[in-house]
Amino acid sequence: MREIVCLQAGQCGNQIGSKFWEVISDEHGIQQDGSYKGESHLQLDRIDVYYNEAQELVDNVLDVVRKEAEGCDCLQGFQLTHSLGGGTGSGLGTLLVSKIREEYPDRIMSTFSVVPSPKVSDTVVEPYNATLSMHQLVENTDETFCIDNEALYEICFNTLKLKNPGYGDLNHLVSMTMSGVTTCLRFPGQLNADLRKLAVNMVPFPRLHFFMPGFAPLSAKNVAAYRAVTVNELTQQMFDAKNMMAACDPRHGRYLTVAAIFRGQMSMREVDESMFNIQNRNSSYFVEWIPNNVKTAVCDIPPRGLKMSATFIGNNTAIQELFKRIYDQFAAMFKRKAFLHWYTGEGMDEMEFSEAESNMSDLIAEYQQYQEATIEDELDDYDGENSVAVEIA
Repeated sequence: MREIVCLQAGQCGNQIGSKFWEVISDEHGIQQDGSYKGESHLQLDRIDVYYNEAQELVDNVLDVVRKEAEGCDCLQGFQLTHSLGGGTGSGLGTLLVSKIREEYPDRIMSTFSVVPSPKVSDTVVEPYNATLSMHQLVENTDETFCIDNEALYEICFNTLKLKNPGYGDLNHLVSMTMSGVTTCLRFPGQLNADLRKLAVNMVPFPRLHFFMPGFAPLSAKNVAAYRAVTVNELTQQMFDAKNMMAACDPRHGRYLTVAAIFRGQMSMREVDESMFNIQNRNSSYFVEWIPNNVKTAVCDIPPRGLKMSATFIGNNTAIQELFKRIYDQFAAMFKRKAFLHWYTGEGMDEMEFSEAESNMSDLIAEYQQYQEATIEDELDDYDGENSVAVEIA
């Protein structure tokens, strides 16, 4: 049995994490008191799952993490939920990531990171917090799922037709996606994918590990009750820009890699055909220099209340739109040294801000470089390397 140790940092991270545990406890028939209610003996091996909310010092949290890791049969990695804009989630969250990375360098580090939104803002210093956090996430995580509140609100208003969505509705959307990502670890399936397989298939270059997640089906409650969804419709909806949980348009960039995790009783042939068709119809949105860059996994057990569902994970160069937005806001404030005294007063150095700004700028440039790259560029580079080798010989 492979385990993931889950950490939750800050108010946002704890609220999303709490909803995630509600969703997967319901899927596994686990009551609020931790007892199992159901008839499947398979589940009895999987019910000793609980989480710790740690709001004290990092050393105390790390002690708890060590105890959890020691209790695992085969620790696969760590999963952190946090926000990048607040104080605790961005500061404590990314500090935990770097400390855990030092101690467990060969385990997968995955984060669900709520990115500041252009229209939904809590604090004026969000650009500082987010840029400093990104500086750590670029270096210390294997996969980061970027989520933002604006995209979630858009889904709630326009797709789910909710009049007054609250954070509970937003967190439920995130928790459904988190459940989809971890589903193959928790249930049997025809084609399995775990955190490590996901990282191997999704990350062509170490720094470019920021994904835009999506989920299907998403429809208003009164509509969902009356119609069954086909595999083709699931696939179409999954790739739709309106279903993305990050406020950037995938049509403005190109997909380096994609992973799709289907849940429910469906034929593998149907899944393969619909994925193949959507790639063919939208071939210009996929880089041609990574062949077979779309991976699928199928798990037989659907989420509660649905016959079938699909979780989408895209490594798309358009994610740079998120980073550009944060970078521009950061640069405007940092140029005037606005609000900087709050950070330097706590012992931070101005140099740390400059390094974080430079790292964010480099990340944006790297995404742009691979967005514009063509297969001819790759071949030219290859020929150049070969000619150099011949001359040296």
